[in-house]
Amino acid sequence: MGKRIIQQRRGRGTNTYRSPGHRFKGEVKHYPLQTTGEIVDLIHCAGHSAPLMEVLYLTGDKKLAFAPQGVKVGDQISVGNSQVGDGPEKLKPGDIVALRDIPEGTLIHNIELKPYDGGKLVRSSGTFARVVAKTENSVRVKLPSKKEKIFLPDCRAAIGNLAGSGRMEKPFLKAGTKAKRMRIRNKLYPKVCGISMNAVDHPFGGKCSHIKGRPTLSPRNAPPGRKVGKIAPRRTGRKK
Repeated sequence: MGKRIIQQRRGRGTNTYRSPGHRFKGEVKHYPLQTTGEIVDLIHCAGHSAPLMEVLYLTGDKKLAFAPQGVKVGDQISVGNSQVGDGPEKLKPGDIVALRDIPEGTLIHNIELKPYDGGKLVRSSGTFARVVAKTENSVRVKLPSKKEKIFLPDCRAAIGNLAGSGRMEKPFLKAGTKAKRMRIRNKLYPKVCGISMNAVDHPFGGKCSHIKGRPTLSPRNAPPGRKVGKIAPRRTGRKK
């Protein structure tokens, strides 16, 4: 009798695979109202790779935001500032502005996919996107993957590149350090490829190591124990 593969065991939602959200500082979203705020603290959250800043707004709310490079405690940030120029109202790192009001070439992060959804893209430490071109109905942004994506002008983003860019420069050196880092977010570690498992643990397992006994493609209506690999791909192989 076979065993449940990892994809099936994860679906039960047990503590082994559940995210330890109770240990995280909180959710990071753009503030929905047009106001100004002051950075009161810079904090570390195990659930985010980038540093966070605690912002006290004029409305009395205290919310979390991603800390861009160059900010410090006591700095003022604005939400919804549409003034662009070289005067006191110019855009500063940490300001939350609609894409239509951001000049071309500006570095941004935490971009909204839909207006006022709080920010979905470019949230890892050290990353940034760049506003490439603007029209009346769209804004073209170059993402960290070098791909360009078109957004609605009402979508908001934060100014500056995210802090913590040196995180990837320090190597883990040993598996124990990596295991502790993964344990913080309750990620499964180490990851073992299916072809290295036994036949009872994965459809690709068995025979000798690193030789598949069946194709990588899997049909859309395959049972859960078989639905692994490429799920009903439109095409495979290298593009010519």
